[in-house]
Amino acid sequence: MNATLPAIDRTLSDTTTADSDAGTRQRVLQIVAADGPVSAAELAAQLDLAPAGIRRHLGVLEATDQITVHDIPVGPSGPKGRGRPARRYVVSSRGQAALSHRYSELASQALRFLAETAGPQAVQGFAEQRVRDLEQRHAGAVAAAGDDVAERVRVLADGLTADGYAASARPVPGGMAMQLCQGHCPVQDVAHEFPALCEAEARAFSRLLGVHVQRLATLAGGGHVCTTSIPLTTPTTSSTPHAPAHHPVLSVEGHSA
Repeated sequence: MNATLPAIDRTLSDTTTADSDAGTRQRVLQIVAADGPVSAAELAAQLDLAPAGIRRHLGVLEATDQITVHDIPVGPSGPKGRGRPARRYVVSSRGQAALSHRYSELASQALRFLAETAGPQAVQGFAEQRVRDLEQRHAGAVAAAGDDVAERVRVLADGLTADGYAASARPVPGGMAMQLCQGHCPVQDVAHEFPALCEAEARAFSRLLGVHVQRLATLAGGGHVCTTSIPLTTPTTSSTPHAPAHHPVLSVEGHSA
């Protein structure tokens, strides 16, 4: 029996789970937009989910500023009854942008204008500027994980999941590498036309982890998930944001995004 088959089955299962979670969160966001202010219990009933499951999805959406708790007035004109009223959610401005397909269209138009008026290097500069916040946000946690590359990848995956990327860290059979997989990309449609966005993100991963990384697939390029291969070797570069990228990022073979 091929020993790699169980690992492949687990990877496929993890991918399916990440896609399912991302789809459920999108549906939660749509319901909050349509019916909000709405409670977790009402969402759970509509989606036929357990309370713990809906709270997990609400936690991710709230952590990424896509939804917020609706302020209910308290006092003579406020809600009556015993106990604390249930938290009710509404969509934030960021959540509205996530639901809007015209946001991607506008972003693409802006980058086309930038490329035409200032040249491709301006788009590259924008892409690098965009990932600086990501590096600053996760550098501390990744550095605290120490020199164990596998642990650094897991910490980064957790941080990206909190950002809404539906990320996971998956061991590769043989134990020589891990894959950082992202089941959701907020700029997928734009990155299809401007692959510099994906390339800059991969370079940020390389700087954070201190090793070579290789993008194997991207959602923007038609992949099932964004997949980055990371060798499990000891990092030799600084983990602080904006450190020079001593480790090159190998590009995706074939059609990249």
